[in-house]
Amino acid sequence: MSTRREFLEHAGAIGLGAVLLPHAGALAATGTGDVSRRPPGIVLEKIEAGGISHYSYFIGDLLSGDAAVIDPRRDVEAYIELAKKHRLRILYAIETHIHADFVSGARELAYRTGAQIRASVEGNPRYGFAIDPVRNGDVIPVGGIELKAIHTPGHTPEHMSFLASQRGGKASPWALFTGDFLFAGSVGRPDLMGVANTDNLAKKLWDSLQTAFADLPDELPIYPAHGPGSPCGAGITERDGQATLGIERTSNPAMQFDERGAFIQDLLFNQPPVPYYWPRMKEVNERGPKVLGGVPDPEPLEPKAFEKMIVTEQAQLLDTRHFFGFGGGHIAGAVNIGHSSSISMWGGWLLDHERPIALVKAPEGAATEVTAWLMRVGLTNVKAVLEGGMEEWTMSGRRFATVPQMSIHMLRERLDDPDLQVVDVRQPSEWDEGHLPNARYAFLPEIPDRLDEFDRSRPVVTYCGTGYRASIGASLFKRGGFDAYSVPGSIGAWEAAGYSFEKPTKAMRASLTRRG
Repeated sequence: MSTRREFLEHAGAIGLGAVLLPHAGALAATGTGDVSRRPPGIVLEKIEAGGISHYSYFIGDLLSGDAAVIDPRRDVEAYIELAKKHRLRILYAIETHIHADFVSGARELAYRTGAQIRASVEGNPRYGFAIDPVRNGDVIPVGGIELKAIHTPGHTPEHMSFLASQRGGKASPWALFTGDFLFAGSVGRPDLMGVANTDNLAKKLWDSLQTAFADLPDELPIYPAHGPGSPCGAGITERDGQATLGIERTSNPAMQFDERGAFIQDLLFNQPPVPYYWPRMKEVNERGPKVLGGVPDPEPLEPKAFEKMIVTEQAQLLDTRHFFGFGGGHIAGAVNIGHSSSISMWGGWLLDHERPIALVKAPEGAATEVTAWLMRVGLTNVKAVLEGGMEEWTMSGRRFATVPQMSIHMLRERLDDPDLQVVDVRQPSEWDEGHLPNARYAFLPEIPDRLDEFDRSRPVVTYCGTGYRASIGASLFKRGGFDAYSVPGSIGAWEAAGYSFEKPTKAMRASLTRRG
C-alpha cells in the first residue's frame, strides 16, 4: 500500500478491527521464508491476493528450469511473469483442495502455459474437467525438488498438504505447504460442506492435526494458503517472522487441546459467517471454471450510452471511488465498494453474478484492476466503465445522488436523538468487542434483505472500523430508499477521540449475525 491511510482502509475494509496486516503487498520478495534450509538454486515466491487474503506459491528449480504453482488464483499473469523473470517453465498447477472462497486459476494457468493440473482424489471428490490424480504419498517432481503429498482431511475430505524436499537425496525437508489445513494461528474450518458433514470433518481435522505431521521437525517452515482477514479460519494471524511447525505446535490455539470434544466445540464457536457466494465458488471449482484467456477489459462508454446500458440491460452499478467522492455525488442506485482488493470479498457478497456490472471507477485505479479482483470470485461480466467518470456524467446534465458524511463528533452529539438510526455493519465478533451506545446491529452483507426492519421515515447512519464498510452500508440503505449517512473514521476515530463504548456481557457464536 502506498500510504498509511490506504493500508488502514484495507484492514478496515475486510473487517479486521484492530488487527493490521503486516504484509499487504501483491508479491512477496524472492526467497520467502527460511532460506537456510532450502537447497541452492531454488525459487520460492509468495503471491498475495488481498481482499480474499489468499496466498499462492511459485516454486522452481533454476538448474532444471522447471516450476510449479500451488493454489493459483484466476488472474494468472503474476505466475507467467515470474516464469519469464526466472526463465522457468511451469509444469504443474497444484491444488491443495477444491476451494470454496475463490475461483481456482488452475485451468487458466494450464491453458496459458500448458501446465498439468495435479489435484487430490482422496476422499472421492468429483471433477468436471481433466486432472492428473494425486494420492497420499505421491511425489510430484519439479526439477531437483520433490513435493510429497500428505493427505490432511478436515477442512475438506480431499485436502492435501505438500512437503518439499531435495529430490534424490536424504536432505531434510525445507518447506511444508499446508493449504487450508493449517494456518498461522488457526486451522481450516470444517463447516463448509453442510451441517450433515461438519461433525465428521471436524473429527477428521482433529485426527489430521494429531498424526499428519507428527514426524516432521519443529523448525520446518509452513506456507498456508491464507492470511489474516480470510474467513477460511477463525483468528488467522501473521507471524513476525517465518511461521514454523514448532511455533504452531506451541502457539496456535487450535493445537493446544488435549481432548477432541473441547477442540471441536471451540473451533465451531469461533468461526465467522460463511460468505453467501462460497457454495457457488465450490460448485464452479468442482465443475471447472471457464477459461477466460486473460483479464476482461470493460468497454468505455460516454454518459448517454452508459445510462442506456444500465437501463436496457438492467445492469448493477458499482462505484469504486473513495467514500468522500462517492458521498459528494454518485449515480442513483450505485453500490460503493472503494478501490481496493477488498472488492473481491465484498463484490462476492453483494453483487449478482448473473447481471452485468456497470463500473464507475476511482481516478487512482484502472478498470482492469477491478475486473481482476472481481474475476477471482466469479464476477466476470463487467460490461462497461463510465468514460470520463462522474465529472463527465455531471457535466452532461444528468442527475446524481449524495450520501452525506457525519463526523464522530456530530454523531456523539446525536446519539440520544430518537429520530436517528445508528447502525453497526461490522463482523459479529467486532460488535461483541465493543460498539457505540444506542447502536443497532446489521451485518453488512445482510442489509439488502433486512431493509424492512428499519424505518424509512428516519435517517440511518452507518459505521464500521474505518469508514470503508460504513460507506458500502450507507450506499445499500440509500439504494433502498433511506436518507443515509456514513461515518468516516468510524470506530477507529471514535476510539482515538477517547469516546466510550458499550460491550455485551457475553460473546455469542461468531457466525450468528443477529446481535443487540
